[in-house]
Amino acid sequence: MNFTTAEISSLIGAWIWPFFRIGALLMTAPITGAQTVPVRVRLMLAIAVTALVVPLLPPPPPVEPFSLPAITLIFQQLLVGVAMGFALTLVFSAIITGGQIIAMQMGLGFASMVDPQNGQQVPVLSQLYLMMSTLLFLGFDGHLVMIQLLVESFQLVPVSPTGIDRDGLWAVAAWGSRMFAAAVWLALPAVASLLVVNIAFGVMSKAAPQLHIFTIGFPITMIMGFLVVLFALPSVVPQVTELVQEGFALIGQVLGQGP
Repeated sequence: MNFTTAEISSLIGAWIWPFFRIGALLMTAPITGAQTVPVRVRLMLAIAVTALVVPLLPPPPPVEPFSLPAITLIFQQLLVGVAMGFALTLVFSAIITGGQIIAMQMGLGFASMVDPQNGQQVPVLSQLYLMMSTLLFLGFDGHLVMIQLLVESFQLVPVSPTGIDRDGLWAVAAWGSRMFAAAVWLALPAVASLLVVNIAFGVMSKAAPQLHIFTIGFPITMIMGFLVVLFALPSVVPQVTELVQEGFALIGQVLGQGP
């Protein structure tokens, strides 16, 4: 069997360019991008997804794999994958931030643990919301939708030196403000309820100064916070669902599908 240099370059390019985009997505996306997932597992998963996706892709551009244009091409594929994964990571960051706001209002800010997603110390309540959101994400096949968007990205943003335009990158940066707004929206029921409790404590301290508000206020605030979280959990499900849908819509904006 004889292979020309052009055929070898085309065969390598057909696999290597999609592999960089898929690997970058899996490295930054939620669940697969968690620090608890070994690098070898991510690598094998990227290879498996690449093997499934490559037959569905258009022919790659005729670029020599070991040349300067190839470096630009690799950088663009990494940028596309990172932008797609980071868009979904912002959704889960909004959920973590919402849990942090609730924990601070309850007085549980000191109770923290290591988040397996990013390796940072976050309140335990944030971990509760994160685990529930992860189960919801897997429950309505969010990981399969992510793979579908990944396959469609090769049609919308084909393998070329251009990659994502400036509007797509600006959409990811602008969603940072939406992340904080979504966190406040998620924590609003608990924050509003605990505000009423704190106002009641203020009235009690004025009406009966002999009461030790700081002594009785902390346990009551914590108990009321747990009750509010318990009764607000059913409303968290549609909120998380809407946030994930907005994350997928953000990926569409990154790929140039419009608002």
